[in-house]
Amino acid sequence: MTNAPERKQERLVSLDTLRGFDMFWIAGGEYLLVALAALTGWPFMQWAAGQMEHVAWEGFRFYDMIFPLFLFIAGVSMPFSILKRKNRGESMRKIYFHLFQRLFLLILLGLIHNDLLRFDFEKQRYASVLGRIGIAWFLAAVIVLNTSVRGQVSWFVGILVAYYAAMKLIPVPGFGAGVLTPEGNLAAYMDRMFLPGQFCCYTFGDNEGLLSNLPAICTALLGTFAGHLLISDNKRLTGLKKGLILLLAGIVSLALGKLWSLSFPIIKNLWTSSFVLFAGGWSLILLALFYLVIDVWGFKKWTLPFVVIGLNSITIYMLNGDIIDFEKMGRFFFSGLASLFSEAAQPVIIVSGAILCMWTFLYILYKNKIFLKV
Repeated sequence: MTNAPERKQERLVSLDTLRGFDMFWIAGGEYLLVALAALTGWPFMQWAAGQMEHVAWEGFRFYDMIFPLFLFIAGVSMPFSILKRKNRGESMRKIYFHLFQRLFLLILLGLIHNDLLRFDFEKQRYASVLGRIGIAWFLAAVIVLNTSVRGQVSWFVGILVAYYAAMKLIPVPGFGAGVLTPEGNLAAYMDRMFLPGQFCCYTFGDNEGLLSNLPAICTALLGTFAGHLLISDNKRLTGLKKGLILLLAGIVSLALGKLWSLSFPIIKNLWTSSFVLFAGGWSLILLALFYLVIDVWGFKKWTLPFVVIGLNSITIYMLNGDIIDFEKMGRFFFSGLASLFSEAAQPVIIVSGAILCMWTFLYILYKNKIFLKV
């Protein structure tokens, strides 16, 4: 934990808000929506609650977007952080030291989240969400530091096409080439061959394997393209125009992802090229809406609840559940109040109480300018 510096004027409130919105759903929002659906029975709420689960294999739901959206947001921040440091004349050695430090810390935190401190190395799971973010962000940052925007686009297209070709053309022993089942695909085969420990990808819905780190780089790069646009000082590009360009780019990305899925299905567990474009399309659309409403039109008063979460996103990811049981805390403080209501309404109150406890904890950190930064 470190004392964070004062926020700069140029910081995009929309970016912190969107990050907090993203993290809200895995910090209790999903359970609240499911509880509300059970209470109301409304068809729309039932549909929304169904979006709070991952697709078993092929397809896409809202919950499948949470992980890539976070990585996309990390990419958006890149032009505002490492590129600005490079343009200020900071030494590349110092910048690369920061990149390696961030990579190491994210991998380490991911391992700790996967029970490294139990020292049960036979059952240790080495791949992790934070590890995927660290690796993909690091490699995307190396590309961004060493190439022009045109070069970054070339890397983006090249990686997606190369991954598609590898998954479709390289044969897997016992299955052949182009098999995209959980057991028969090339990425799963490589993970079984080279990843030690209890690697459970492609069976239980996880998606942080070795080969699929490559297209994840493109998720970060897609965010970087948006960051280049937002940081541009071109006077012809007003805030409104930037937002509309992001919106249009999101629609185009959705269409391209859907089109590519006819040959290379949208499969989050494999982070397929079509998944990168489809999830990236929704990420661009959300960024456009948040940017227009908050930073262009100035409607900011509603953002604080999400900003508080967004500025300590890794903190809540690491602490929620295993280290601090906010659900148990919610039951402790709100079970009495819940007992005054119907049995169907009680889960809504308990879950809301747990979210309130979590948010209060983060707000205390926020007010004291304490953030977990890597």
